[in-house]
Amino acid sequence: MPALNPASVHDRPSSPQPSRAGWAAVVSVTLGIFAVVTTEILPIGLLTSIGADFTVSDGMAGLMMTMPGFLAAVAAPLVTTATARFDRRLMLCAFTLLLALSNFLAAAAPGYGLVLVSRVMVGITIGGFWSIGAGLAERLVPPESAGRATAVIFSAVPLGSVLGVPTGTLIGDLAGWRTAFTVMGVLTAGVLVMLLRLVPPLPPVRATRLSVLGGLLRTTGIRLALLLTFLVVLAHFGAYTYVTPFLARVTHAGGGTITAFLLLYGTAGVLGNWLGGAWVVRRPRTVLGLAAGLIAAATLLLPALGRWEAGAVTLLLVWGIAYGAVPVASQTWFSRAAPDAPEAASVLFTASFQATISTGALLGGVVLDRTSPSAVMVLGGCVALLVVLALGAARATQG
Repeated sequence: MPALNPASVHDRPSSPQPSRAGWAAVVSVTLGIFAVVTTEILPIGLLTSIGADFTVSDGMAGLMMTMPGFLAAVAAPLVTTATARFDRRLMLCAFTLLLALSNFLAAAAPGYGLVLVSRVMVGITIGGFWSIGAGLAERLVPPESAGRATAVIFSAVPLGSVLGVPTGTLIGDLAGWRTAFTVMGVLTAGVLVMLLRLVPPLPPVRATRLSVLGGLLRTTGIRLALLLTFLVVLAHFGAYTYVTPFLARVTHAGGGTITAFLLLYGTAGVLGNWLGGAWVVRRPRTVLGLAAGLIAAATLLLPALGRWEAGAVTLLLVWGIAYGAVPVASQTWFSRAAPDAPEAASVLFTASFQATISTGALLGGVVLDRTSPSAVMVLGGCVALLVVLALGAARATQG
């Protein structure tokens, strides 16, 4: 661990809150992550109607999805370091307010340009809120509950897919896409009230400076965590972004069946998050390696077994359980690799995760346009296998 400037040290972490108050704060942060995740991926089910309203192509409408991830990767280090001396509760509230405003702006936008401005605001929020909120569990609950609290916070990721996006899409179908963004804005405002009332003051423990981030990047543990996170997220999003074309073209599933399959996938992701949270405190590397191996198996077998609905849904359940454990395992690994700078570790985790989401989606699209959905799955599986091989090599080197 590189030496940190003593001048960067502020207050030490306050003692954990009493159990009930601490868990109430954890739930508030979880709902904040849920609002962030749901807002980020809400356009998936609304792209067609938004594009039709503004007469823009599907590719142009897709900017609503690709922009936030890349912006979040840049915002994570820049925004977090710029606000490093402010109370972290205050910053969570500020980012939540920005998220609410972004939803209301999208709902009221007279032109597509303002919709994209709202997505810039979403990207900044993702980078800031995730970087701060992802590593707060250990400051809100007793140490023995930190792993479970981290799993609770990260359960917002699959819940955003299972509950947020289908609900937002349904609202959009019934009352228009602007109503969906308005409802999301109201929900986010409610989360802001919860954060203000339930999260205790959280003075910064260490000012997260760019020099601290640079120091972390020189450590072996952080570099390995970055590599493996990049590979597993690239494998997942490179393939999962295009699972719907696979189910339509290869499995020949209808629209209702595909929706049901994806809901089952998301439910499995919630289960995987909880299982990963139960084991990750003791063995984060094992959890990440097992998750990567299962993702590899599921995606490599899909072209063969996914031709039948029973095979496709079975493999999607395995895939969902596996990926559900990835965020909590990766975040825990980053935290373990930088125990003296947990927020800086969360910044690197957030930046790498978000940048890879967008990269995976873009590369998967390039492969899909030039080959087939089955080729996308196979390529994703091969990349996931690299995670298993890299972990094995790392253990052999350390052993």
